[in-house]
Amino acid sequence: MPVIGLLSPFTRTETEPWHQAFRQGLRDLGWTEGANARLEYRYADGRSERLPALAAELVALKPDILVVSVTPDAHAALEATKTIPIVMASPGDPIATGLIASLARPGGNVTGLTQISTDLAAKRLQLLKKIAPGISRVAVLWNPPDRISALTWREIQGPAQQLGLTLQSLEVSDADRLDAVFVEAIAAHNHALIALPTPLFVVNAKRIADFALVNRLPSVFHLPEFVQAGGLLSYGPDRADLFRRAAAYVDKILKGAKPGDLPVEQPTKFQLVVNIKTARALGLAIPSTFLARADEVIE
Repeated sequence: MPVIGLLSPFTRTETEPWHQAFRQGLRDLGWTEGANARLEYRYADGRSERLPALAAELVALKPDILVVSVTPDAHAALEATKTIPIVMASPGDPIATGLIASLARPGGNVTGLTQISTDLAAKRLQLLKKIAPGISRVAVLWNPPDRISALTWREIQGPAQQLGLTLQSLEVSDADRLDAVFVEAIAAHNHALIALPTPLFVVNAKRIADFALVNRLPSVFHLPEFVQAGGLLSYGPDRADLFRRAAAYVDKILKGAKPGDLPVEQPTKFQLVVNIKTARALGLAIPSTFLARADEVIE
C-alpha cells in the first residue's frame, strides 16, 4: 500500500476542504484512503517555523510521495528530501521562489500545480478600487519571511501607483504583532486593507476581517475564507480544484512517472467572492454587473 504524506502550514480545519477535494480526486483515479493507499497528515497550525520538523517526521516514514499545500511547506519538504517526489497543490510562483527550474520541465523531485498568486495581486487591487472608488490609501499586511508574501509586496507597487493608491507597509511575522499593526493602520488614516498571501493570515482570518469591518475598511483577500469571516471580497484560484487536480500527479507518479518530467500546471478556475452584508455595513453600493461576475455572493 503506497504511503502519501500531506504537509500543511494551516490548521486541520482550514485544510480539510482542500484535502477532501484531494481525496475525491484520488478516488476518481482508483485510490481510496485506507483501502489501497495510506495517507499521513501533518499540520503546522499557522506556525511556519514548525514545518521543517513536520516535514522531517513525514520523510522518516519513507512515504512514496509528499503532497504540499503552498510555498512555505513546499520549501520545508524540499529541504527535507531531494529524492522523495513532492507534489505541490497551490504554491505561488515556484520558479521565482526556487522550487522548480521551469513550468515545462520542473526538474528535480518537485512538480504539481501553482496558483501564481503574485500575478493576481494587481487584479485584487483593481477589484477593490472598483468596488470602493473613493479609496486612495491602503493598509497592506504582509509577512517578510514568507517568500510569496514578500514577492507579492514587491509586485503590487507598480499596479498600486497606476491606480493612484498609496500603500502602507505593515509587516507581520507573528500573530502577536497584529494588534500593533492594526493601531498603525488606523493612525495612518487608511481607507482600505489588503492582506497578502501567507498562512499566518489565513489562521487569523476572522481577526483580520473583524478589524477591517469594525473600522469600516473595505478589504480584499486571496481566499474566500476571509470573506466568509466578514471580509468584503476575495479573488483567486479555486484551491479545492487545484488539490483535486493534484491527485492526478500522485496517480502518475505512483504508476512510474518521474516528477521532474511532469509539467507544472497553472490554475484554470478562479473565484470572485463578495460579502453583501459587509458591503452594506460599509455603505458601499455594489454594481449589479459586479455581482453578476461573482462566483459566490454571501448575504
